Amino acid sequence: MRKSKRFAAVAFIATFGLIAAACGDDEKTADTTVAPGDTAVDTTAVPASDLKVGIAFDTGGRGDGTFNDSAAAGADKAKTELGASIDELEATTADDRQPNLETLTSAGDNPVIAIGFAFGDGLAIVAAANPGTSYAIVDGFIADAPPNVTFLGFAEQEGSFLVGAAAALKSKSGHIGFIGGQEIDLIKKFEAGYTAGAKYINPDIKVDVQYLGAAGDNAAWGSPDKAKVIANGWYADGADVIYTAAGGSGQGTIEAAVESDAWAIGVDSDQWATATPDQQAHILTSMLKRVDVAVFETIKAAKEGTLAGGFSTYDLKVDGVGYSTSGGYLDDVKDQLDKIKADIVAGTIVVPTAPA
Repeated sequence: MRKSKRFAAVAFIATFGLIAAACGDDEKTADTTVAPGDTAVDTTAVPASDLKVGIAFDTGGRGDGTFNDSAAAGADKAKTELGASIDELEATTADDRQPNLETLTSAGDNPVIAIGFAFGDGLAIVAAANPGTSYAIVDGFIADAPPNVTFLGFAEQEGSFLVGAAAALKSKSGHIGFIGGQEIDLIKKFEAGYTAGAKYINPDIKVDVQYLGAAGDNAAWGSPDKAKVIANGWYADGADVIYTAAGGSGQGTIEAAVESDAWAIGVDSDQWATATPDQQAHILTSMLKRVDVAVFETIKAAKEGTLAGGFSTYDLKVDGVGYSTSGGYLDDVKDQLDKIKADIVAGTIVVPTAPA
């Protein structure tokens, strides 16, 4: 549901939530640590009927097919399995982020989960002003963060290493590509892992790299037309596999792969699962960033009274990242990829977090 409807609904909840307050008072989890010196927030277990959760989606919201949709899946699971009620808002512009966090907080939602690093500045203010509410943020970081904030991080480079290896194993031309969204350290982790994984298989492979925007350019996440132009050019030049880590922009790469009879690699969610049949025939795999797991486990911890701030990292060891096998296109190389995964988990293979 888009912001116009959700905003009205949550604003209504917020109004009466404040009045009420005035009148009375299959998946593994990541290790969670509280930074030294932090004071834990209230960790009393919450009855399911009182478990109200706020989800602050970034631009694209539900329906983006990748990052936000993965978070939504985790929230939906919490609603079904934990009895949580879910309020959600989508940031349609950068100016919406902090107000959306404030609205969800005023509605009595606890925890409030921000989906994306761009919420960091606003969350720093809102969390400090509301010490009784627990917050979590996917991919974000706040210097000198208050103790009621949990940081949900991922080893994107590890999952990207696996799909890079898959790309090299399936490439017939020895020429592949990577399209990133904003040119920031977070997305460079995807690039670094992908390139390293491809070169692990074929040291001589050619990897084209291009970004859709500079840091802060929110259009980079919603420009499938730009991604399609880049992908079409690379396919015409001989590339036969392209991985895109750019939110909704990746749809343009998939369209180009269909037109060029080539492979695309999805990101965050299993994009094969929501693609049309003609697109499914060209989605080799997707790098799975299990935002759904992180969101669900955060809500579960809140319900159990164990959400205490600090850092949680979701890596290959806890299946926080990985790759999809939908379509069966990797069946012939799965054993090789699983061996690589085991070597990464064991530390035999060390995956870089920044491009060489």
